[in-house]
Amino acid sequence: MTELATATVREPRPLPGFVLSSFSPLVAAAANECLTTRHGNAPAADDVGGRTAIVVVSGSGDVAMAEHVAHAVDDGARVGPLLFFQAVPNSVAGHVAATWGLRGPVVCLCPTGDPKAEGLAHARLLIDDGDADEVLVVLVEQAGAETAHAVLVS
Repeated sequence: MTELATATVREPRPLPGFVLSSFSPLVAAAANECLTTRHGNAPAADDVGGRTAIVVVSGSGDVAMAEHVAHAVDDGARVGPLLFFQAVPNSVAGHVAATWGLRGPVVCLCPTGDPKAEGLAHARLLIDDGDADEVLVVLVEQAGAETAHAVLVS
C-alpha cells in the first residue's frame, strides 16, 4: 500500500449536528485535513470521490457518548432521540463521505488488537477485493489523550 497523505488532530472545532462528545469532530477534522492535503481545499472537488472508502477505527469507541448514556440510564433520565444517530460511528463517516463526495464503502472497527494494524489490514482488503481504489483510515481515541490520526492509502 502507498501512503498518500496523513493528518493528526487533537483539538477539533465543533461539528454542526454533533454534540456532547469530541469523537465525531475528531474524526471529521482529521479526515478533512488529510483529504485537503491530498486533494486541495475544495470538498467534493471533481478529482475527489470515486471509489474512496472510509475506515474509522477506535479501540475505545465514543467514550463521552457512552458515559452520557450510562448516566442518563442510571438516573432514569430520557436520552434525547437526536443523540441516536451520533451514537453510531458510521454517522460521522457518512458525514465525511457526503461532504467530500466519496462513493466507497464505510466501515467502522473496534479491534481488540493494534488499531492501526487492523485499520490498514481492512484497507488492504477493500483495495485487494476491488471495493475501493483508495481508503481513508481514521484512528480515533478518547481514552487518555483525545486524538485522531488519518491516513489515506492506495
